[in-house]
Amino acid sequence: MAEVVNRPDTAVNLPEMASEDSLALTTTKNTTEVTAPAEKKVKKIIRRKKRPARAQVDPATVKSEPPAQTGTTFNIWYNKWAGGDKEDSAMSQTHAKGRCNIALDSGYTKADGHPGAFFCLYFARGVCHKGQDCDYLHRLPGPYDIFPQNVDCFGRDKFSDYRDDMGGVGSFSRQNRTIYVGRIHVSDDIEEIVARHFAEWGPIERIRVLSNRGIAFVTYRDLANAEFAKEAMAWQSLEGNEILNLRWSLPDPNPMAQKREARRIEEQAAEAIRKALPAEFVAEIEGKDPEARKRRKIESGYGLEGYEAPDEVHFARGPNAVNPRGREGFELEHEQRLMLEAAEQEMMQEQQYDKPPPQQQQQGGIFSSSTLAALQGAQVAVASKPAPKTSTGPLVAYDSDSD
Repeated sequence: MAEVVNRPDTAVNLPEMASEDSLALTTTKNTTEVTAPAEKKVKKIIRRKKRPARAQVDPATVKSEPPAQTGTTFNIWYNKWAGGDKEDSAMSQTHAKGRCNIALDSGYTKADGHPGAFFCLYFARGVCHKGQDCDYLHRLPGPYDIFPQNVDCFGRDKFSDYRDDMGGVGSFSRQNRTIYVGRIHVSDDIEEIVARHFAEWGPIERIRVLSNRGIAFVTYRDLANAEFAKEAMAWQSLEGNEILNLRWSLPDPNPMAQKREARRIEEQAAEAIRKALPAEFVAEIEGKDPEARKRRKIESGYGLEGYEAPDEVHFARGPNAVNPRGREGFELEHEQRLMLEAAEQEMMQEQQYDKPPPQQQQQGGIFSSSTLAALQGAQVAVASKPAPKTSTGPLVAYDSDSD
């Protein structure tokens, strides 16, 4: 340790090997105090591990039974009945065996390490017995869970058209985010009840309840949440003992709803374009960057005071673009095109020079040699005059030389 010498009115110099963090000195007229270094506060980051998904039912109670007959032909590949276009009426009157509880049942499974994995259908129905050993996801779909258009979030194949009863997996021809909910027991606060039960499965865009008919239409923001909610709430109950009847909704004939859907599709396309383009370029186009706006006003004037070129002129691209940036990459192509056109013109001129001159007309005639040759080669058939018929009668030799 370094020695400290007390001298009046004298500064203390420590050896170089003593660091500033190890000792702190306070010099006075007669004494020099050595204080302990201040303790540094270290922030500890505690990362909580994701909990494993729990089994929703006891595996011992699961029995592998063949599915109930709901069609005319049994498909051994998909292990289900086919041919029936409508759902079994007895099954639609039976309450579901379980219900998914997102707060308790969700967790990590084997599928979390595989990007693009599908969600567990039995987890959505509340009857999965595998828990963390399941090969599918046990959680709610998020905004970044995007699947191909021909399959749903559970990996089932969609069809070109909906079933007659609007049940089943659905169709890939239309992005349907609205669910039809039937057999609702109407009460004074039915809208609040429907919103509370269906909001468990994802963000909702709007809800419409027809109290006089006992039905509701629930529209989710994302398609995957609508597919998940349709399976999670099938044959469930709200507050009473009703058994809900869930189907895919038909297209809304309201013109306002159609315009709203078209506007939503345009916004999705615009958002995809924004993500693909650089942020500064998007800010310049949308006019959100003031500096870019001033620079655009100066550049689009092209030396003319008070003139600002419109967007279709300023951002145009091609060899004839006014903006020099728009001509980048097209100058070489334009030069090559000009060279090709010049070569074609030279070839045409050479062909004209090499072409033999037309034959001159014969002197003293009005027809050219080509016309005379065509006339000579033509075969003209001249009809001969028919011979007069010899008449028979008493005046046969009248006007003859023998008389």
